[in-house]
Amino acid sequence: MAARLPPGLARYLGQRLAQAVGVLWAAYTLAFLILDLLPGDPISLMAGGGLDQTPVDPAQLAQLKAEYGYDQPAVLRYLTGLRHTLRGDFGQSVQTGQNVTAMIRQALPQTALLMTAALVLAVIFGVSLALLATYTRKRWLSQTLLSIPTLGVSLPTFWVGLMLIQVVSFRWGLLPAIGNQGLRSLILPALTLALPTSAVIGQILAKSLLTTLADPYIETATAKGAGRIRIHLRHALPNAAIPVLTMVGVLVGNLLAGSVVIETVFSRNGLGRITVAAVNAQDIPVMQGVVLFGALVFVVSSLLVDLLYPLLDARIVVAERFS
Repeated sequence: MAARLPPGLARYLGQRLAQAVGVLWAAYTLAFLILDLLPGDPISLMAGGGLDQTPVDPAQLAQLKAEYGYDQPAVLRYLTGLRHTLRGDFGQSVQTGQNVTAMIRQALPQTALLMTAALVLAVIFGVSLALLATYTRKRWLSQTLLSIPTLGVSLPTFWVGLMLIQVVSFRWGLLPAIGNQGLRSLILPALTLALPTSAVIGQILAKSLLTTLADPYIETATAKGAGRIRIHLRHALPNAAIPVLTMVGVLVGNLLAGSVVIETVFSRNGLGRITVAAVNAQDIPVMQGVVLFGALVFVVSSLLVDLLYPLLDARIVVAERFS
């Protein structure tokens, strides 16, 4: 007989799934409204030579608009697009004629690889910085380390990428400046994308660690003879990591958004490249597909984070919190 979920947990999962559906619907609706308010339409842009193509005559323009649904009222286009989206069909690119879902699927592996590498580096840098800043007894060193995240967040990502290209690639010749060829070409873009994320992780975790280290149970562990390293890693870090885990959904969304800029700076093939091309060409189906995919990534990562809470702190029991 299959095991049944506790009523509280089942209700909580149902609420979270309903919220996820609501977020995706809102993302689609807002994207449609904003893009639909743009002057003109992608068919007229294409017909006017905006994509370096030969302008078409009015009859061909009308045929293209009918083919892509731009001869219909906005409400009907919205409902038709929503029905297709529910089936996983984002339509066809006005610019290339390709299926948008296939375009995203083809570009996703490179972007996912970049995001994963950046997230791993960000966690390593951020956690190491927070642990060192809260472990050292030297006040000047602690204050210096705690000021680094503020600097990291304030630096523009594209500027950091350009500086790394100028120094590491052009001046030192250590790593390639552009492309998707091999692991070496991944290092600079992943490092560039990881720096602001690691700054956020380090800032939040350091503050959380300082608060956690002042809790009474830390004093109890110290009185029982636990060493400072054990207290930091075994007692304080799991509880202090909960606020950082809460931010994972936002951080993953920021990484996805940042990959658009980074892939452009480093000339990498991925979601960033097709997004920039879609914006330049006013390719609404592609832009809507990318926006909805980004919302899906945020929703899924946030839901997974909520389900991981009890693994970090046994006192957090979802079934009890929402029963």
